[in-house]
Amino acid sequence: MPQPEPPTVALISLGCPKNLVDSERMLAVLALDGFIVTADPDGADLAVVNTCAFIDLARAESDQHIDALESLKRAGRLGRIVVAGCMAEREGARLLHRHPDVDAVAGLSARDALADVCRAALARTKRKAPVVCIGPHAAAPPDDRERLRLTPRHYAYLRITEGCDNRCAYCAIPEIRGPLRSKPPDAVLAEADELAADGAQELILIGQDTTAYGRDSGGAWTLDCLLADLRRRSRAPWIRLMYTHPASFSDGIIEQLAAGPPIVPYVDLPLQHASDALLASMGRRVGRADIENLIARLRRAVPDLSIRTSFIVGYPGETDAQFDDLVAFVEKVRFDHVGVFVYSPESGTRAAGLPDRIPAAVARQRWEQLMKVAERLAYAAARQRIGQTLAVLVDGPDVSGRQASAGLSSQGRLAARHSGQAPEVDSVVRLPQGAAGIGRMIRVRITGAEGYDLVGDVVEPACR
Repeated sequence: MPQPEPPTVALISLGCPKNLVDSERMLAVLALDGFIVTADPDGADLAVVNTCAFIDLARAESDQHIDALESLKRAGRLGRIVVAGCMAEREGARLLHRHPDVDAVAGLSARDALADVCRAALARTKRKAPVVCIGPHAAAPPDDRERLRLTPRHYAYLRITEGCDNRCAYCAIPEIRGPLRSKPPDAVLAEADELAADGAQELILIGQDTTAYGRDSGGAWTLDCLLADLRRRSRAPWIRLMYTHPASFSDGIIEQLAAGPPIVPYVDLPLQHASDALLASMGRRVGRADIENLIARLRRAVPDLSIRTSFIVGYPGETDAQFDDLVAFVEKVRFDHVGVFVYSPESGTRAAGLPDRIPAAVARQRWEQLMKVAERLAYAAARQRIGQTLAVLVDGPDVSGRQASAGLSSQGRLAARHSGQAPEVDSVVRLPQGAAGIGRMIRVRITGAEGYDLVGDVVEPACR
């Protein structure tokens, strides 16, 4: 008798790089179990959406994608729907009240058992209740090896921690992802080897708080020692540090940044605000003076350091004077990359119960004002790069959404990044069409600036 065709599955990945790593592992689990992975849910036997639930906008995006899948299913163009990831973890079966056509809900602990969840969803009939698989947080961090990567081959995210113990007043991540769990150094190094062997030229270290790495080991592991191990062993020319915390930034970490390649002179340092009162209310464990001292130490040790940061505006109790002080702080420090978020009250967090809520219109106006300041400073910083010669990593065709919004055409150009630019979140270096192959490291001379982004010409075809 002919064998039945293997089921087809489409996966939609939403949210942050931590979610992306989970999605890559999900795809591998499904493929190894015999599913045929397809890019389009239209016509698939099954669709999995790996959701984000960090803030209200992320939940709204997740809901929109689930709504679209439900419409396909009702039209007979999609077989079953599985909702996985952070929103599934946070809401569990409650999610089914909003999305009655969903066949299964799988929390974070079900990631590596996703094939079983999907087969149960495929076997479900209308008379059977949806599958709900929400378990306790795993005691150990996830093993992220053997992934079907969704990033370009030349860069990869390397998760070194899962969960968080910081308990910032506005953040629900500890409830969603659980307590801090650090990967043993040998596991991190083995994964780094696997990614480099698969072609990764850049390893991007991620976690909810990477500077907390090893805090749960009783002092056996620290981030600076892990960076030193990666420096000695990794074959990747670039190693980038993301998601750090100003209260956990040790002298040893600064020394590793100062020691140079393969650790690039770049740090992602979310600060959230510059007001001592608001930082205390947020539970950030640092004040304005601590932040300024850390930035000064970093810049003394690593003069060419690029700093990415993010801020929250509209936090409960934020006064006009505190916001003006934040704007002045950004003007003074002149960060290389700035993200700004409007405060989102998250149920179950301490900040959700605070008085003195900021009206939405006021919070939005503050967001616009701070973004304009950050944009002006970024444009000026880009112009100062003109004339420099930089090593860049070529990402591929320039498809930046900023171009359309600025009325610019890509003209078939390539997008590359120097060491002070992280993928997906920062600006790019635009190169002429055909200037170099994707994934190649080359040297370019910066000849111009287009808003946030740089324009360059190749001066050396390849470098390490």
